[in-house]
Amino acid sequence: MNNRSYILPLIVFAQFAGTSLWFAGNAIIADVIAQFDLPADALTRIVAAVQLGFIIGTLVFALLTLADRFSPSKIFFVCSLLGAATNASMLVAGGMPLIMASRFTTGFFLAGIYPIGMKIASDYHKEGLGKAMGYLLGALVLGTAFPHLLHAIGARYNWHYVIVAVSCFALAGGLLILLFVPDGPHRVRASKPDLKLVFKLFKNSNYKAVALGYFGHMWELYTFWALVPSMLVYYSQLHPAVKFNIPLVSFYIIATGCVGCIGGGYLSQRKGSAFTAFAALSVSCLCCLLAYFAFHAAVYIFIGVLLVWGLSVIADSPQFSTLVAQSVSVHEKGTALLITNALGFSLTIVSIQVITRIAAMLGEGSIYFVLAIGPLLGLAGMRRLIFNRR
Repeated sequence: MNNRSYILPLIVFAQFAGTSLWFAGNAIIADVIAQFDLPADALTRIVAAVQLGFIIGTLVFALLTLADRFSPSKIFFVCSLLGAATNASMLVAGGMPLIMASRFTTGFFLAGIYPIGMKIASDYHKEGLGKAMGYLLGALVLGTAFPHLLHAIGARYNWHYVIVAVSCFALAGGLLILLFVPDGPHRVRASKPDLKLVFKLFKNSNYKAVALGYFGHMWELYTFWALVPSMLVYYSQLHPAVKFNIPLVSFYIIATGCVGCIGGGYLSQRKGSAFTAFAALSVSCLCCLLAYFAFHAAVYIFIGVLLVWGLSVIADSPQFSTLVAQSVSVHEKGTALLITNALGFSLTIVSIQVITRIAAMLGEGSIYFVLAIGPLLGLAGMRRLIFNRR
């Protein structure tokens, strides 16, 4: 088939299917905690295990330059297969240690799905990469919002069936990539591991500017997603007459990011990825600063701010990935995407811990000024990139 217009939709679907291993598991954690009588902090520890597994996985893949030395499509399939298997291992877990091991190893293999999916897309799109990345990250956003939708419509099935379905879904995504998405025409294979490549990247001034912007974005992103339900609860406490279907409203707020990713992809074709990322990060930073006042405003203003925030907070992510791929040589793209993800996701763990502790000390309404620190530093780091590209 000479026309390869089907490639991007397949990558997008496979990306959503694969990353469902990551986020759909959140929908059944409460049932798992109840069944195994796990400690009160089990939820935080289980979620952190996936994040830590992903971080270590991306570091291993990056240090060994696997994505630049071997077929990304085959890596995606193998990691989908192994991720599906480790996810399914929760079915035989009898307590906290095995559950933690299952979630950690699933996170590890997600390193061969999420960043590798972006690498595959970049190998097919020398032009229009920002738009392609927009669709890919849109799929990730829907995966993030999906557990809230499951919670909203009610758990009708035993959590075992959810685990089996998610594992089968992820495996199907991997098979689609293996069978129908060969390595892209712009792929250049590296011949050997380069353990010094990670350090070389930060000598690249363009890459460094992009990375600083991305790290500021990541300081905000996952903390905002984690706090959306508690923000709705806090508003309800301040305004007792207002009642929310919190899981459903959370789904809508987070899911608007899908529109932001896709819309940002189209904007990048006209204005460039650097401008689009800078603009989205500026809007989400403004929302951080407005959050305190939104809590004391009418409900339609409060929800409006959260919807704009949900749309903008992730709209820059596809463009940062595009800029990372464009700021390095063709045989460094996979490793650059992996190491950037590893460091960015490490920062999310710090951000969530810092923000939640500040909230415990100072109260919910004051923490969003602290959340704005990341976007502000990210915007400062990107200034050189913006001005040089004009």
